[in-house]
Amino acid sequence: MSTLTAREAFVHPALFYRTEEEYTRQTVAFLKEGLAKGEPMAVAVPGPNLELIRGGLGADAEGIVFLDMTEAGRNPGRIIPKVLRGFADAHPQVRVRIIGEPIWAGRSAVEYPACAQHEALINVAFEGRAVTILCPYDETRLDPQVIADARITHPTVIDGQGREETSDVYDWEAVVSRYNQVLPPAAADASVFSYGSEDLPGVRRFAVTHAARLGLAGERLLDAELAVAELTTNSVVHGGGRGVLTVWAEHGQVVIEVRDAGRLTDPLAGRRPPERGQIGGRGLMLVHYVSDLVRVHTGDDGTSVRVYLSV
Repeated sequence: MSTLTAREAFVHPALFYRTEEEYTRQTVAFLKEGLAKGEPMAVAVPGPNLELIRGGLGADAEGIVFLDMTEAGRNPGRIIPKVLRGFADAHPQVRVRIIGEPIWAGRSAVEYPACAQHEALINVAFEGRAVTILCPYDETRLDPQVIADARITHPTVIDGQGREETSDVYDWEAVVSRYNQVLPPAAADASVFSYGSEDLPGVRRFAVTHAARLGLAGERLLDAELAVAELTTNSVVHGGGRGVLTVWAEHGQVVIEVRDAGRLTDPLAGRRPPERGQIGGRGLMLVHYVSDLVRVHTGDDGTSVRVYLSV
């Protein structure tokens, strides 16, 4: 196989569609092109759109991996490591083709900044790799700001008729920076625990006790315990030795925030699968895997990681 340049290797277009017919025609054409080239393919889109694509492909759907993005990508922070890298890394010797639709009508305003950052970070996560990822956007149901951001996070744009153009505003780093937003204040009745290295067992018990009081149970409570263990340990090891944990309830979810004096400098922290034999470095990725949403803000005064777990 010939060596590919970075520009030739990774392809990341946005598809702007307005009707189900446009959506089906363009996504099916994209996949049939991949079939003709013998490329391994995966489709990760919301459930109803999965059925549109399956129906449009008919017998050609056999052999394609289908994932419901509302489940696999509920937390945007796990889409790169678990969904996209998970599939691409399983086929390292050939070009792979993926449809990923991480932003759909119904995503909340709390989720959207993490979604936009995810779309931006795809570009650096796959730089130089032989991967094509098509990202559909519903122009009729998504906010105009979402469509505007998609032009900034995708080097090329395709319309519902299949016409392709280069985005003249592409700048993925600008979107990562813009949505590195200071997080809103915690609820007034939030429970707070300031901890140091000697308090790690205590802060974990504190978090679990209050998460259970707010409605988490069973596996969800174990997820909370794992997330707290990873984040508070990171605070002690990498965040200045101390941190502040806050727990509260918000819109049917338990929210756990860990704040410390550390600063994240790697934009892909928590989204890069560990290399074979790597020891450590999995903590934030595990937090992404067990959470329904993770929001991060990092700045000169430290880092806040906010985890959302549905009750």
